[in-house]
Amino acid sequence: MGRYLHRLRARRPPVTRFVALEPGRMPPPEATGEVSLVTLDDIRAAERRLGGIALRTPLVEFAAGPPRILLKAESLQPIGAFKIRGAYNAIAQLDPEARARGVVTHSSGNHAQGVARAARILGVRATIVMPEDAPMVKRLRVAADGAEIVTVGVESGAREEMAARLAADRGLTMIPPYDDDRVIAGQGTCGLEIAEDVDDLALVLVPIGGGGLASGVAAAVRAIHPTARIVGVEPELAADAAESLQLGRIVRWDGAATARTIADGTRTQAIGQRPFAHLSRLLDGIVTVSETEIAIAMRLAAERARLIVEPSGALALAAAHFHGSALGLDRVSGTVVAVISGGNVDPARYRSLVETPDPA
Repeated sequence: MGRYLHRLRARRPPVTRFVALEPGRMPPPEATGEVSLVTLDDIRAAERRLGGIALRTPLVEFAAGPPRILLKAESLQPIGAFKIRGAYNAIAQLDPEARARGVVTHSSGNHAQGVARAARILGVRATIVMPEDAPMVKRLRVAADGAEIVTVGVESGAREEMAARLAADRGLTMIPPYDDDRVIAGQGTCGLEIAEDVDDLALVLVPIGGGGLASGVAAAVRAIHPTARIVGVEPELAADAAESLQLGRIVRWDGAATARTIADGTRTQAIGQRPFAHLSRLLDGIVTVSETEIAIAMRLAAERARLIVEPSGALALAAAHFHGSALGLDRVSGTVVAVISGGNVDPARYRSLVETPDPA
């Protein structure tokens, strides 16, 4: 067992492994603030902006089937994660005055890299608020793209507060990591590629942190393949989205609780209002996975698909591999796609996690 998992097992809370949601439902307006969603046209416009910036990532076979399982390898993006899509789409739409003042964001790592890279490409000064426990590999890459890093405590609320203060004090434009339609539309280009590349798409599994990726992917897939199922995946130790969507209102988890998961990209304490609106309406359900399942999925990605995957990036694969019964994979007629959201992980930590043995 990897040393990162020892301290988690005893404190793992009992949770519902699969939360089924009613497709097409909508929470009351006061719960979401707005009822409009990002459209397919918004996502196609983002795709045009991202030409030459984000890769059209491959679909790598994990299982020949039945059902056939493909991995959408966003770990192969220039920054090693999908976040370049939303970050660039948002910054590219700023007016010249806003670009001249600069941008700020808060992130545990991958969105930080996305903003730093997009800002460098567009000639914009970027300030990034990161937690003190952010993986060093992500911090180094943010710095390499010329962004200023401001370090705070581990709770996502501390990051949000500091970023908002810097925006006000310096006149910077906030580029939210997920609660923004421009970001959601950019992330939606990942779903657009899946929808266009898989004719018999039956099920898409997508990780949920703040909810921006899942929202964008769901908007694109639902528009092109209306009968395909879309299921989000969260760690058991950071399952605030599952609880929120089940209760019909946004639930905020304590930062000390979400900090326990090895999936650092999903340690947000609550999903955003805009993702809540999208996922309430477009998602079919959420699967929660254990820390051991995440670590083993990282190893399986390397063994079967030759992909280096970070813990957050392994969530969807963990759901497909360990929760096929709950997902009804034995009844799927068509192709299953699991989104591998990123591959940025410190080498020592990666080695420790992939050495996690299979459950007895």
